[in-house]
Amino acid sequence: MELRSHNITKGVERVPNRSLLRACGLTEEEMARPIIGVVSAYSEIIPGHINLDKIAAAVKTGVSMAGGTPILVPAIGVCDGIAMGHIGMKYSLPSRELIADSVETLAQAHQFDALVLIPNCDKIVPGMVMAAARLNIPSIVVSGGPMLAGHVKGENVSLSYTFESVGARKANLINDEELTDVECHSCPGCGSCSGMYTANSMNCLCEAIGMALPGNGTIPAVHSDRIQLAKHAGMKIMELLEKDIKPRDIINEKSIHNALECEMALGCSTNTVLHLLAISHEAGIQLDLEKMNHVSDTTPNLCHLAPAGRTYIQELNEAGGIYAVMNELSKKNLIELDTITATGKKVGENIKGCVNKNPNVIRPIDNPYMQTGGIAILWGNIAKEGCAVKQSAVAPEMMKHTGPARIFDGEEDAIQAIYTGKIVPGDVVIIRYEGPKGGPGMREMLNPTSALAGMKLDKDVALITDGRFSGASRGASIGHVCPEAAQGGEIGLLEEGDIIEIDIPNHAVNAKVSEEEFAKRRAAFVPHEPKVKTGWLSRYARLVSSANKGAVLE
Repeated sequence: MELRSHNITKGVERVPNRSLLRACGLTEEEMARPIIGVVSAYSEIIPGHINLDKIAAAVKTGVSMAGGTPILVPAIGVCDGIAMGHIGMKYSLPSRELIADSVETLAQAHQFDALVLIPNCDKIVPGMVMAAARLNIPSIVVSGGPMLAGHVKGENVSLSYTFESVGARKANLINDEELTDVECHSCPGCGSCSGMYTANSMNCLCEAIGMALPGNGTIPAVHSDRIQLAKHAGMKIMELLEKDIKPRDIINEKSIHNALECEMALGCSTNTVLHLLAISHEAGIQLDLEKMNHVSDTTPNLCHLAPAGRTYIQELNEAGGIYAVMNELSKKNLIELDTITATGKKVGENIKGCVNKNPNVIRPIDNPYMQTGGIAILWGNIAKEGCAVKQSAVAPEMMKHTGPARIFDGEEDAIQAIYTGKIVPGDVVIIRYEGPKGGPGMREMLNPTSALAGMKLDKDVALITDGRFSGASRGASIGHVCPEAAQGGEIGLLEEGDIIEIDIPNHAVNAKVSEEEFAKRRAAFVPHEPKVKTGWLSRYARLVSSANKGAVLE
């Protein structure tokens, strides 16, 4: 077999290359085998990553068992929870592009024959998958797994509960002692935070799209099954290399469709909209918001995982995991069964016999939570290019809402207004200049949404932003408004008190402002100065596309 690694290991011309490989401790026998890049995002600052050293060691064992030479290389990562509420969040979404670029760089510079990608948290997962699609060399994803749910006052909880508890404390609904109890017991250990947030959403969708083995999205980080999964991933990459099964064989229109189906059935984070658009872009697949809405309109929502409900990823795992969800969807012919996956088999073979073991966690397809999917795309005169909402986490009374706009040109002013009681039932909070360019970096608005929920306002107040939301957000939280304010979008022309009409079932969000009035305001519009003028974020702001295109770099 002709290998990419021969470019650094074969021939007299490669004596200098081999001498450096020998300096790393490689033997002739190891250089004669396929060289597999094991890309680990291990660090000591992210709970989802602190166990990745164990996952990487297991992967390396699997690769060696199957006759390859594993080489460990790093990737960066941002913990969205730690980065939340300050300048650090501006770096979260942009880090996805750095991760993709760095994986490409390491793989090409060192001519790895194949890759085992070990991410776990929000932007790391899609960044690595984007790189795999771009490189198109045999690749497989194996994540670090979800965190177990925390335990407070006799109930299972997760990270969203901690954010909401801050709002509850500000409203004097709990005391300091209760807040400390939440802080100490909501996140019990390693793993990606235990709700259907962005990290777990993307790890589950890696299974749905076919880039990971079964259990990747749901086996808890602390279970021995996770180590076994990592060893199997290491062994499986050698099979994918031998069979020459590449990411673009796996990531195609059919597998993207399967990912969308699972996204809607699971009730994933709205961030998956950005990431599936970006992955599709790297794979050369046409995907747009209209396609997403079509899938949402025809796909039942089968799961209400936290924060939409009271079940957690560990329970989804026990109920049969992603393959059980796909099997339910296949009963109404919603899944493409004949596309190849990282198992080396087709989807239909993978999900055959994967039964739903708990209909309270995965609803049977004839008894869904909703007849439509977890995410909806809305359009209107303040979102002419679309916006997104996790409708499965919206209270029924907020599916349609009309109220006055409360305008804030950034997250900080909005959260201060919420904490000080200046937001009242009926309001529609508008947070703008937080888009990909305007932020820059499209910050998550988890603090404002959690404050509203913690203060018991999530069933009375809506929030609309050209920024985005954590998967931990719930309520009528409408994000990704395009065009964003920094690009002259109508959200930037809204004024205090404008009446906003939200109609999620009919995919609409509008201001009761005439086109003539908008034109008048536009004539007097003066765009804000860039918030960041130095460092790589300033370059990102110049190059990044809009959210409806996945916020990819142009």
